[in-house]
Amino acid sequence: MLKLENISVSYGSIKALHNISLEVKSGEIVALIGANGAGKSTTLRTISGLEKPANKDSKITFKDVQIQGALPHKIVEMGLSHVPEGRRVFPDMSVYENLLMGAHIRKGKPDQGDFDRVYHHFPRLKERIKQLAGTLSGGEQQMLAMGRALMARPDLLLLDEPSMGLAPMLVEEIFHIIEDINVAGTTILLVEQNAHLALEISNRAYVLETGEIVLEGLARDLAENEDIRKAYLGE
Repeated sequence: MLKLENISVSYGSIKALHNISLEVKSGEIVALIGANGAGKSTTLRTISGLEKPANKDSKITFKDVQIQGALPHKIVEMGLSHVPEGRRVFPDMSVYENLLMGAHIRKGKPDQGDFDRVYHHFPRLKERIKQLAGTLSGGEQQMLAMGRALMARPDLLLLDEPSMGLAPMLVEEIFHIIEDINVAGTTILLVEQNAHLALEISNRAYVLETGEIVLEGLARDLAENEDIRKAYLGE
């Protein structure tokens, strides 16, 4: 479904990504793990068109179409939604209005079925449908950010640090919901510092260090790798 080949990204003289390549197959959950500053968020931003590859031989293919250089809203229209780090909800708009914003890229108005699908995964949002997004708890804002992305009916969902700043109980809940979204038919590329949970729910994973992919494989194999356990699992 998604394939990155030889992607390099620079911020001025600083190289954030060095010729990385990765693949996400339809139906998978693929984790991208690494320390702060490794280039994980830059990878997602490059996929969704917010950053541009620096090298001419780079290639990003989504559903057999090359999308490097495409405008972000065109990439969303193709079926790729990005939930950014930090949630980025519209604080002065209601939960309902935030969800509507997620569907604005689609042709025609969203129907009740779109809202019902979001409420199925996030029943708490239905209870707070008229509440301003800025008054929600951190966990509820994360749910809203994910629900907003689902309103676009994506084939592929990019999730950037969905557990950041959340209490452990809420983290478990969010990860169960991510699994449910995947089972319902949405492919997921997950960037996450909680490597233990990320590897637990993923099919495959990549390890990013200082802008380079240093390891890849089945998630269960990486979870048993001694170096990974020491570096990312606190063992």
